[in-house]
Amino acid sequence: MQLTINTTQNVNINFTAASVGDRLLAQILDILVKAAYIVVVIVFFEATDLSKIFTGLDQWSIMAIILLIGLPVMFYSLVQESLWEGQTVGKKLVKIRVIKLDGYQAGFGDYLIRWLFRIVELTVGNGLFALIVMIVNKRNQRLGDIAAGTAVISLKNNVNINHTILQEVDQNYVPTYSLVIKLSDNDMRIIKENFEKAVAVRDYNTIIKLREKIIEVTGIKNQSGNDQDFIRTLLKDYNYYTQNM
Repeated sequence: MQLTINTTQNVNINFTAASVGDRLLAQILDILVKAAYIVVVIVFFEATDLSKIFTGLDQWSIMAIILLIGLPVMFYSLVQESLWEGQTVGKKLVKIRVIKLDGYQAGFGDYLIRWLFRIVELTVGNGLFALIVMIVNKRNQRLGDIAAGTAVISLKNNVNINHTILQEVDQNYVPTYSLVIKLSDNDMRIIKENFEKAVAVRDYNTIIKLREKIIEVTGIKNQSGNDQDFIRTLLKDYNYYTQNM
C-alpha cells in the first residue's frame, strides 16, 4: 500500500505503508525480546540467590522491587523508538519505521502518545480492537498513530534516503555548520528537493522560508552570504559529517 505524505513545504513523498503482517511480526519479535529479558532476570536472581531479598519484606516493598525490575519492559517501545528514530528491535529486524505524516522524523511527544494509546489498545479487547482499526484504516494506522499523526512505513526494497542527498565532497573540504547534524536524512532530502525546485523557477520566497526554518530548528547562523550559498553549504556540510561518522 502506497502512502503519500504532503510535507509542510507542499512536497509529496511516496512511502510504502508497513503491512499489518509486518507490524504484527515486529510486535511478536519485541515480545520475544521482552520475554528473554524476564527469563534472564529470573535466572540471574536464582543463580545469585538475590531472590532472598524478598524474604521478610512487606507486600508493598516486593511490588516496588518488581516494578523497578519491570521498567525496561514497560517503557521498551517508548525508549527504543525515541533513541532509534522510530524503531524497536522488532521494527529493525522487519525493516519498518515510525514517521510523522508531514514527512519529518517523529519526536518524543509523538512516541509518548503512541505508547500511552498502546496501553489502551491492549486493554480494550486484548488488542483485537487495535488490529481491526489497522485493517480498516487506509494507512494501516492504529489508534496511537492516528492520535500522534504518525504512520509506520516499510523500508524494504527502498533506495536509501542518503542516495537522494548524496553530494560530492572534496577530501580536504572544511565544513562550516557543525549543528547541521541536528537534522535527519529525511529533513535534508526535503530541504534539497524544495531548494532545487525553488532555484529552478527562481522562487526566492521558498528559499527564504527554507533558510528561516533551518535556522529555527538548528540554531545555525548564516555565515555564507546569500540564502542560496547558505543552503548549498549546509547540504555539503551534512554530507561531509554523515560520510565521516
